[in-house]
Amino acid sequence: MFSHIMVGSNDIDRSKKFYDALLGALGAKEAMVDDKNRLIYMHNNGLFLVSQPIDGKPACAANGGTIGFACESQAQVDAWHAAGCANGGKSIEDPPGIRESGFGPLYLAYVRDPDGNKLCAMYRAG
Repeated sequence: MFSHIMVGSNDIDRSKKFYDALLGALGAKEAMVDDKNRLIYMHNNGLFLVSQPIDGKPACAANGGTIGFACESQAQVDAWHAAGCANGGKSIEDPPGIRESGFGPLYLAYVRDPDGNKLCAMYRAG
């Protein structure tokens, strides 16, 4: 359904450090940087980009928005969470763990990136 996801950043170098570590925990390679200084991550047929806002205004996080990353195990969720927290992210909501849902048990972890974007790692535990 999605072709790509892009988030804004006020500090591309800080974001590169954060997302290289965070997405590296999922097996993604370090970002490619294009001629507009945007970070480009390609992994598992997904495309995730980080850019300074094109309109020149400050980047801000979506209120109510969450970007979810699929994980292959609970250990991968934990590694993702640890990498995010160690590289400028902030753990939010409950600690990583099982949440019951209408889709069955999900192992989830949440962080905010250095610009405030809400991110989630999810493993379908059931």
